[in-house]
Amino acid sequence: MTTVKTENKQREAVIVIRDLKISFGDLHVLRGVDLDLYQGENLVVLGRSGTGKSVLIKIIAGLLQPDQGTVKVLGQDVDQLNSRELDALRLKIGFSFQSSALYDSMTVRENLEFPLIRNVRNLSRSDIDKAVEEALADVGLSQTINQMPSELSGGQRKRIGIARTLILKPQIMLYDEPTAGLDPITSTEINNLINEVKERHNTSSIIITHDLTCAKTVGDRIAMLLDGRFERQGTFEEVFEDSNDERAKQFYEYNFVN
Repeated sequence: MTTVKTENKQREAVIVIRDLKISFGDLHVLRGVDLDLYQGENLVVLGRSGTGKSVLIKIIAGLLQPDQGTVKVLGQDVDQLNSRELDALRLKIGFSFQSSALYDSMTVRENLEFPLIRNVRNLSRSDIDKAVEEALADVGLSQTINQMPSELSGGQRKRIGIARTLILKPQIMLYDEPTAGLDPITSTEINNLINEVKERHNTSSIIITHDLTCAKTVGDRIAMLLDGRFERQGTFEEVFEDSNDERAKQFYEYNFVN
Protein backbone atom coordinates (compact mmCIF):
# COMPACT_ATOMS: atom_id res chain seq x y z
CA MET A 1 0.00 0.00 0.00
CA THR A 2 1.28 3.46 -0.83
CA THR A 3 2.29 5.37 2.30
CA VAL A 4 -0.07 8.15 3.34
CA LYS A 5 1.43 11.61 2.83
CA THR A 6 3.62 12.59 5.79
CA GLU A 7 1.87 15.88 6.49
CA ASN A 8 -1.39 14.05 7.28
CA LYS A 9 0.24 12.31 10.24
CA GLN A 10 0.41 15.66 12.03
CA ARG A 11 -3.27 16.45 11.42
CA GLU A 12 -6.19 15.18 13.45
CA ALA A 13 -7.99 12.13 12.08
CA VAL A 14 -11.75 12.83 12.12
CA ILE A 15 -12.64 9.32 10.88
CA VAL A 16 -10.66 6.22 11.87
CA ILE A 17 -11.65 2.85 10.38
CA ARG A 18 -9.94 -0.41 11.36
CA ASP A 19 -10.41 -4.00 10.10
CA LEU A 20 -13.89 -3.27 8.73
CA LYS A 21 -15.71 -6.27 7.29
CA ILE A 22 -19.21 -6.74 5.94
CA SER A 23 -20.83 -9.47 3.87
CA PHE A 24 -24.27 -9.94 2.37
CA GLY A 25 -24.86 -13.67 2.35
CA ASP A 26 -21.97 -15.22 0.44
CA LEU A 27 -20.94 -11.86 -1.04
CA HIS A 28 -17.93 -10.51 0.88
CA VAL A 29 -18.03 -6.76 0.19
CA LEU A 30 -15.47 -5.28 2.60
CA ARG A 31 -12.70 -7.66 3.67
CA GLY A 32 -10.77 -5.86 6.39
CA VAL A 33 -10.68 -2.16 5.54
CA ASP A 34 -8.38 0.37 7.26
CA LEU A 35 -8.84 4.05 6.46
CA ASP A 36 -8.29 7.49 8.02
CA LEU A 37 -9.82 10.82 7.05
CA TYR A 38 -7.90 13.87 8.25
CA GLN A 39 -9.17 17.32 9.21
CA GLY A 40 -9.60 19.58 6.18
CA GLU A 41 -8.94 16.78 3.68
CA ASN A 42 -10.81 15.69 0.56
CA LEU A 43 -10.36 11.91 0.43
CA VAL A 44 -11.59 10.13 -2.69
CA VAL A 45 -12.66 6.50 -2.35
CA LEU A 46 -12.30 5.14 -5.85
CA GLY A 47 -13.54 1.88 -7.26
CA ARG A 48 -15.73 0.26 -9.83
CA SER A 49 -19.48 -0.11 -9.38
CA GLY A 50 -20.41 -2.76 -6.83
CA THR A 51 -17.11 -2.72 -4.93
CA GLY A 52 -18.62 -1.50 -1.64
CA LYS A 53 -17.93 2.24 -1.83
CA SER A 54 -21.46 3.30 -0.93
CA VAL A 55 -21.68 0.55 1.70
CA LEU A 56 -18.64 2.11 3.37
CA ILE A 57 -20.17 5.55 3.82
CA LYS A 58 -23.46 4.07 4.99
CA ILE A 59 -21.51 2.31 7.74
CA ILE A 60 -19.75 5.58 8.61
CA ALA A 61 -23.14 7.29 8.96
CA GLY A 62 -24.51 4.45 11.09
CA LEU A 63 -27.00 3.38 8.44
CA LEU A 64 -25.49 -0.11 8.19
CA GLN A 65 -23.89 -2.31 10.85
CA PRO A 66 -20.58 -3.98 9.97
CA ASP A 67 -19.88 -7.62 10.74
CA GLN A 68 -16.51 -6.76 12.27
CA GLY A 69 -14.21 -3.80 12.90
CA THR A 70 -14.45 -0.30 14.31
CA VAL A 71 -15.49 3.05 12.89
CA LYS A 72 -14.70 6.14 14.96
CA VAL A 73 -16.16 9.46 13.79
CA LEU A 74 -15.07 12.62 15.60
CA GLY A 75 -13.73 10.41 18.38
CA GLN A 76 -16.94 8.41 18.85
CA ASP A 77 -17.28 4.70 18.15
CA VAL A 78 -20.32 4.64 15.84
CA ASP A 79 -21.25 1.06 16.71
CA GLN A 80 -21.43 1.87 20.44
CA LEU A 81 -23.78 4.87 20.20
CA ASN A 82 -27.42 4.75 21.23
CA SER A 83 -30.06 6.20 18.92
CA ARG A 84 -29.99 9.66 20.55
CA GLU A 85 -26.20 9.84 20.41
CA LEU A 86 -26.19 8.63 16.81
CA ASP A 87 -28.72 11.28 15.80
CA ALA A 88 -26.53 13.96 17.42
CA LEU A 89 -23.46 12.69 15.55
CA ARG A 90 -25.31 12.63 12.23
CA LEU A 91 -26.00 16.35 12.57
CA LYS A 92 -22.24 16.83 12.24
CA ILE A 93 -22.12 14.70 9.06
CA GLY A 94 -23.44 16.00 5.75
CA PHE A 95 -24.61 13.26 3.37
CA SER A 96 -24.89 14.28 -0.31
CA PHE A 97 -26.89 11.50 -1.96
CA GLN A 98 -26.32 10.40 -5.56
CA SER A 99 -29.98 11.16 -6.34
CA SER A 100 -29.93 14.55 -4.51
CA ALA A 101 -32.90 13.24 -2.45
CA LEU A 102 -34.99 16.40 -2.71
CA TYR A 103 -38.67 16.37 -1.78
CA ASP A 104 -40.56 16.80 -5.06
CA SER A 105 -43.61 18.36 -3.36
CA MET A 106 -41.55 21.12 -1.72
CA THR A 107 -40.03 24.25 -3.20
CA VAL A 108 -36.28 24.78 -2.99
CA ARG A 109 -36.85 27.08 -0.01
CA GLU A 110 -38.96 24.44 1.78
CA ASN A 111 -36.40 21.70 1.04
CA LEU A 112 -33.67 23.76 2.69
CA GLU A 113 -35.87 24.83 5.62
CA PHE A 114 -36.85 21.24 6.43
CA PRO A 115 -33.60 20.07 8.15
CA LEU A 116 -33.39 23.35 10.10
CA ILE A 117 -36.93 23.20 11.41
CA ARG A 118 -36.58 19.51 12.24
CA ASN A 119 -33.19 19.67 13.97
CA VAL A 120 -32.58 23.18 15.34
CA ARG A 121 -34.90 24.62 17.98
CA ASN A 122 -35.82 28.23 18.70
CA LEU A 123 -34.93 29.62 15.27
CA SER A 124 -36.79 32.76 14.28
CA ARG A 125 -38.25 33.25 10.83
CA SER A 126 -35.47 35.69 10.01
CA ASP A 127 -32.83 33.16 11.18
CA ILE A 128 -34.28 30.52 8.88
CA ASP A 129 -34.53 32.92 5.92
CA LYS A 130 -30.93 34.03 6.40
CA ALA A 131 -29.64 30.43 6.60
CA VAL A 132 -31.52 29.45 3.43
CA GLU A 133 -30.26 32.48 1.54
CA GLU A 134 -26.66 31.85 2.63
CA ALA A 135 -26.80 28.16 1.69
CA LEU A 136 -28.18 28.97 -1.77
CA ALA A 137 -25.57 31.68 -2.27
CA ASP A 138 -22.87 29.15 -1.36
CA VAL A 139 -23.89 26.95 -4.31
CA GLY A 140 -24.65 29.85 -6.67
CA LEU A 141 -28.39 29.23 -6.98
CA SER A 142 -30.08 32.07 -5.09
CA GLN A 143 -32.48 32.59 -8.00
CA THR A 144 -34.02 29.11 -7.59
CA ILE A 145 -35.42 29.72 -4.10
CA ASN A 146 -39.10 29.51 -5.11
CA GLN A 147 -38.75 26.85 -7.80
CA MET A 148 -39.80 23.21 -7.59
CA PRO A 149 -37.23 20.41 -8.00
CA SER A 150 -38.92 19.37 -11.26
CA GLU A 151 -38.02 22.76 -12.72
CA LEU A 152 -34.30 22.29 -12.07
CA SER A 153 -31.60 20.62 -14.16
CA GLY A 154 -29.74 17.59 -12.85
CA GLY A 155 -26.76 19.73 -11.94
CA GLN A 156 -28.94 22.27 -10.15
CA ARG A 157 -30.60 19.50 -8.12
CA LYS A 158 -27.15 18.24 -7.10
CA ARG A 159 -26.22 21.76 -5.96
CA ILE A 160 -29.45 22.20 -4.02
CA GLY A 161 -28.87 18.81 -2.35
CA ILE A 162 -25.43 20.00 -1.26
CA ALA A 163 -26.90 23.31 -0.05
CA ARG A 164 -29.47 21.45 2.06
CA THR A 165 -26.64 19.45 3.60
CA LEU A 166 -24.50 22.54 4.27
CA ILE A 167 -27.31 24.41 6.01
CA LEU A 168 -26.62 22.45 9.23
CA LYS A 169 -22.91 23.37 9.00
CA PRO A 170 -21.53 19.81 9.17
CA GLN A 171 -17.91 19.08 10.05
CA ILE A 172 -17.73 16.10 7.69
CA MET A 173 -19.17 15.76 4.18
CA LEU A 174 -19.90 12.41 2.52
CA TYR A 175 -20.48 12.65 -1.23
CA ASP A 176 -21.94 9.60 -2.97
CA GLU A 177 -21.12 9.63 -6.72
CA PRO A 178 -21.48 13.44 -7.01
CA THR A 179 -20.96 13.54 -10.80
CA ALA A 180 -23.00 10.45 -11.74
CA GLY A 181 -25.30 11.08 -14.70
CA LEU A 182 -24.02 14.61 -15.36
CA ASP A 183 -22.54 16.01 -18.57
CA PRO A 184 -18.82 16.99 -18.53
CA ILE A 185 -19.44 20.72 -18.07
CA THR A 186 -21.87 20.21 -15.17
CA SER A 187 -19.52 17.62 -13.65
CA THR A 188 -16.74 20.22 -13.68
CA GLU A 189 -19.03 22.67 -11.87
CA ILE A 190 -19.83 20.09 -9.18
CA ASN A 191 -16.14 19.22 -8.76
CA ASN A 192 -15.30 22.89 -8.33
CA LEU A 193 -18.12 23.25 -5.81
CA ILE A 194 -16.76 20.35 -3.72
CA ASN A 195 -13.40 22.13 -3.55
CA GLU A 196 -15.08 25.44 -2.71
CA VAL A 197 -17.06 23.81 0.13
CA LYS A 198 -13.84 22.51 1.67
CA GLU A 199 -12.11 25.88 1.45
CA ARG A 200 -15.08 27.95 2.62
CA HIS A 201 -16.32 25.69 5.43
CA ASN A 202 -13.12 23.78 6.36
CA THR A 203 -14.93 20.48 5.98
CA SER A 204 -13.34 17.05 5.89
CA SER A 205 -14.84 15.02 3.05
CA ILE A 206 -15.06 11.53 1.64
CA ILE A 207 -15.99 11.51 -2.03
CA ILE A 208 -17.22 8.18 -3.41
CA THR A 209 -16.74 7.92 -7.16
CA HIS A 210 -15.62 5.83 -10.11
CA ASP A 211 -15.02 9.02 -12.14
CA LEU A 212 -11.27 9.61 -12.43
CA THR A 213 -11.69 13.21 -13.58
CA CYS A 214 -13.61 13.90 -10.36
CA ALA A 215 -10.97 12.03 -8.34
CA LYS A 216 -8.09 13.97 -9.88
CA THR A 217 -9.85 17.33 -9.49
CA VAL A 218 -11.06 17.09 -5.88
CA GLY A 219 -8.87 14.47 -4.21
CA ASP A 220 -6.10 15.51 -1.84
CA ARG A 221 -5.64 11.77 -1.43
CA ILE A 222 -7.00 8.74 -3.29
CA ALA A 223 -7.86 5.37 -1.74
CA MET A 224 -8.53 2.68 -4.36
CA LEU A 225 -10.91 -0.07 -3.30
CA LEU A 226 -10.10 -3.36 -5.04
CA ASP A 227 -11.49 -6.76 -4.07
CA GLY A 228 -12.83 -5.49 -0.76
CA ARG A 229 -9.61 -3.83 0.43
CA PHE A 230 -7.78 -0.56 -0.05
CA GLU A 231 -4.91 -1.79 -2.19
CA ARG A 232 -3.45 1.62 -3.07
CA GLN A 233 -3.47 4.98 -1.29
CA GLY A 234 -1.73 8.27 -2.05
CA THR A 235 -1.97 11.17 -4.44
CA PHE A 236 -3.57 10.60 -7.84
CA GLU A 237 -0.10 10.38 -9.39
CA GLU A 238 1.10 7.89 -6.79
CA VAL A 239 -1.92 5.66 -7.32
CA PHE A 240 -1.88 5.71 -11.13
CA GLU A 241 1.17 7.16 -12.82
CA ASP A 242 3.63 5.10 -10.78
CA SER A 243 1.42 2.04 -10.63
CA ASN A 244 2.43 -1.39 -11.92
CA ASP A 245 -0.91 -2.80 -10.74
CA GLU A 246 -2.70 -4.12 -13.83
CA ARG A 247 -6.13 -3.54 -12.24
CA ALA A 248 -5.32 0.14 -11.61
CA LYS A 249 -4.06 0.48 -15.18
CA GLN A 250 -7.24 -1.03 -16.56
CA PHE A 251 -9.33 1.36 -14.44
CA TYR A 252 -7.31 4.33 -15.67
CA GLU A 253 -7.54 3.29 -19.32
CA TYR A 254 -11.30 2.71 -19.05
CA ASN A 255 -11.78 6.32 -17.87
CA PHE A 256 -9.20 8.16 -19.95
CA VAL A 257 -8.41 6.01 -22.99
CA ASN A 258 -11.60 4.25 -23.98
